[in-house]
Amino acid sequence: MIRIARRVLIGKPLHNKEMMHERLPKWKALSIFSSDALSSVAYGPEQALMILVATQGVIAYGYLSPVIVAVSILLMIVALSYVQVSKANPGGGGAYAIAKKNMGELPALVAAGAVFADYVLTAAVSVAAGTAAIVSAFPGLSGKEVGIDLAVLFFILMLVNLRGMKESSNIFVYPTYAFLLGMIVLIGSGVYQAFTHVDTFIPVASLERQPLNMAMLYIVLRAFANGCSSMTGVEAIADSVPLFRKPEAYNATITTYWMAGILVTMLGGVTFMMMHFHIMPLSEITALSQLAEHIFHRSFFYYYIQVTTMIVLYLAANTAYNGLPVLLSIVAKDGYLPRYLNSRGERLTFSNGIILITLAAGLLIIVYGGNIEHLISLYAIGVFISFTIAQFSMVLHWKREKGSGWIVRAIVNGIGASATGLVVIIITLTKFSHGAWTVLVFIPVMVLIFKKIRGHYDDMADQLHLPMEEKLECDDQAVVRNYVIVPISSPTRVVYESLKFAKTLSKDIIVLHVAKDDESATRVQAKWNEWNPGIDLEIVHSPYRLTVQPLLDYVEELQAKKNPQDYITVLIPEFETRKWWHRLLHNQTGWILHAMLVLKENVSVITIPYHLNK
Repeated sequence: MIRIARRVLIGKPLHNKEMMHERLPKWKALSIFSSDALSSVAYGPEQALMILVATQGVIAYGYLSPVIVAVSILLMIVALSYVQVSKANPGGGGAYAIAKKNMGELPALVAAGAVFADYVLTAAVSVAAGTAAIVSAFPGLSGKEVGIDLAVLFFILMLVNLRGMKESSNIFVYPTYAFLLGMIVLIGSGVYQAFTHVDTFIPVASLERQPLNMAMLYIVLRAFANGCSSMTGVEAIADSVPLFRKPEAYNATITTYWMAGILVTMLGGVTFMMMHFHIMPLSEITALSQLAEHIFHRSFFYYYIQVTTMIVLYLAANTAYNGLPVLLSIVAKDGYLPRYLNSRGERLTFSNGIILITLAAGLLIIVYGGNIEHLISLYAIGVFISFTIAQFSMVLHWKREKGSGWIVRAIVNGIGASATGLVVIIITLTKFSHGAWTVLVFIPVMVLIFKKIRGHYDDMADQLHLPMEEKLECDDQAVVRNYVIVPISSPTRVVYESLKFAKTLSKDIIVLHVAKDDESATRVQAKWNEWNPGIDLEIVHSPYRLTVQPLLDYVEELQAKKNPQDYITVLIPEFETRKWWHRLLHNQTGWILHAMLVLKENVSVITIPYHLNK
């Protein structure tokens, strides 16, 4: 029943050979990796405007256009800088990977923690903003925001992404382009109305500015910090270069240019219309909803704008679902996160990472009640920290690599690092008391967690190291015919101790390794041959990356071939960690295998624990 439910919800397993078919062309990648950035036009200008017109009753409406112009210039600088990241680091990983290569461990871990915070907030803010858009059109849904948010997270975003990159792109690509079409119609119609009316200029009330004293400067900088929420998601393309079709870096570069150009155009158009029609922020009606109603009234196009905005904001969370699991897999591969985050699921997705981001975003939505203003207060600082680290790392990269035109490239990234570093300072000063402090605390905590996890894995590797000079003594005497199966992932000290015990049970020992790909099979076979314990290694290939099921199938095949009076014993080697939280960093394959095997007749199951002391 469970297997049938999984097949219905997630789909049949995909073969390793189908990996290349999961790669994305540019037009699909734009919708998948840029939906966060593109959809931010629905809340970025409004969040800046809210600060300008609501802070202590001060009216500073006229500063909206300079704020959005500054955000747009910064966006173009960052996009150009991230093009350099994609070219220099085609393996993906964005700020973390490039910092690890050029600046060392600590800056890389800070970048990883910052991007993790940003992606989780991206998922939470995008879903909350999508719900706000639909509540604006249908006020009867007010009060049910948290329930709607969680339903979208768990029953749409998580399940669709678990089905695989190709299916999620097929499902999500068309709503994104439907939103872009709606924005083209909205901006085109709004600009046409603005210039065909008698007064073609922006009203005086929208251009008035209070004198720029220190108090007003603080308010403008806060508005700029809120407006920078429109830049989150810019790094998603550089984080996910390996998911593009070949040539990966070139396609990622072109997609980045497309994204930046479209977003700057939409920001400019929406800001112009907001100022021309003098839109004021309202508590339960978004600024975009007011614009659409002003231009189209409550016609079909109004509801079209609201529904497509809602959908694309939900899909903006999908940028995090595509970017973060890839990043987590790279960090996990380096040993700073649980290694099962680096394992692809049956549908070739990093399914554990998808589940993790869903739980984290859901927790944020519950804690903050799905309130977008509260979530926005935490937003942007993490991504700008990673921006700064990435750009400074690129300066070091070009300086080390040199080559043709390296000075120009270093200057581009240097300008990007300076600009984003200044934004980090601005956001920290203006948002610190409004919630940014929690992100600034979270990032060091994450770095500490990363280092603790890596320390545990290092201690474990040291204790499980297998000295090649230690050989097994063979005992040819056997009292009963007992096939002892010892499943292993790799020759380690645990395997050595388990085989010593196995030799006391029987001379019919089968050492079994389930290989998920040819590379791992070759690597384990070579290590086994080097050790040469006097027992052959049997390898079962699992192209669908399953571990437990191939072992169960092997046991069933052996049961069918053996004599009725013979027995089968499965000896499961596993290590016991010293601290309880260490257990969370390892797969529970042994426990699952034990639970499945005890249900089979005439199969004995023995777990051989090896206790770690660090």
